[in-house]
Amino acid sequence: MKLLTVNLGKPKVVDYTDAEGGATGIDKQPTEGPVRVTNPGPKGVGASGVGGDTVCDLRHHGGSHQAVYAFAREDLDVWERELGRPLGNGSFGENLTTLGVDVNGALIGERWRVGEQLVLEVASGRVPCRTFAGWLGEQGWVRRFTQAAAPGAYLRVIEPGEIRAGDPIGIVHRPDHDITVAVQFRAVTTERTLLPRLLAAGDALDPNILRKTKEYVSKQGG
Repeated sequence: MKLLTVNLGKPKVVDYTDAEGGATGIDKQPTEGPVRVTNPGPKGVGASGVGGDTVCDLRHHGGSHQAVYAFAREDLDVWERELGRPLGNGSFGENLTTLGVDVNGALIGERWRVGEQLVLEVASGRVPCRTFAGWLGEQGWVRRFTQAAAPGAYLRVIEPGEIRAGDPIGIVHRPDHDITVAVQFRAVTTERTLLPRLLAAGDALDPNILRKTKEYVSKQGG
């Protein structure tokens, strides 16, 4: 398992986002050399945890529980065949393009060591938004991406450190539950009856997702 590329985005003004100023950093490109990754701070204040990367819409992106976004090269390859067009590393706005990592099968709370220093923890799947759809320019993209239920993973920073393309990725902790990124994603999008299952992941869930899950269970039971 390894890190193929570290991808960084610069702000670009577009007509398909409702972020303040009309800018987005979703166009991420592979970068050479080491990149430092740290905890960016709370949602709404902190942006990307990846040095040199840009998050423009702090309402919906960035912060400690969305510090880093990882997507598997294998899943990009699937979408290349589906869409009939090349998708370079970073095409889905991911900071880390991985190889050999089952990103969607990772458990919420699972920890990865990337390179020698950095330790990341899986927090949630990525829910597609208007900006993502506008960037890809594919009809019905939000629906198609959601139905695939292979969203990639947002990660929080447990131990900061420098990383670079080619670094090994190792799983250093797997929690004792069965809530994967894919299950969590389906629960908050297309299969809300799965929400009670998410409680098994406890505080490893993104706090917003945990709150909504508890509200659902309180109203619906489970």
